[in-house]
Amino acid sequence: MSFFKTFGPINSVKDLLLINKTAGAALINFHQEVLREESELSVGQREFIAAYVSGLNSCQYCHEIHSVTAEAFGVDSKVLEAVLDEISTAPIEAKVKPLLQYAKLLTIEPAKMNQSLIDDILSAGWSERAVHDLIYVVSLFNFMNRLVEGHGVSGSKSLFVDRGRALHEKGYSGLLKLLKED
Repeated sequence: MSFFKTFGPINSVKDLLLINKTAGAALINFHQEVLREESELSVGQREFIAAYVSGLNSCQYCHEIHSVTAEAFGVDSKVLEAVLDEISTAPIEAKVKPLLQYAKLLTIEPAKMNQSLIDDILSAGWSERAVHDLIYVVSLFNFMNRLVEGHGVSGSKSLFVDRGRALHEKGYSGLLKLLKED
């Protein structure tokens, strides 16, 4: 349930973005660049990280949508549940674990970032560009979680499934087209 009365119902990110279409379009363009353009991190991995960060922040709206999207890109939903419980024992590729440990600390205690965390990621075989891309995903979803929660956007199970599938099929440019229609 939206916290605002004058904007009309804000039941989805699209509704929220329509309040300021220019900022909304810029934000969706940023999503497209961060989550769909070329990166060492696959699209599925980036969507998985988006869902993971949102789960850490208890943002059900973003967690659910990006879990559906990550699953559509081949990520097992049980793996996401497992990493939220404990990264070290989760059934996930060892190379991905330092990325998730970094994402968790950047989300929960950003002032504790240090060189050894980057070194762990690099030692696992990732490039500095992959770390840069990871930071963008983590930062974007910390922002989005606060944007959604701050406005009181809650969504519904059917919306989560529909949006997650649409993000898989059309990417973020599909949402940009919806903004231009209104």
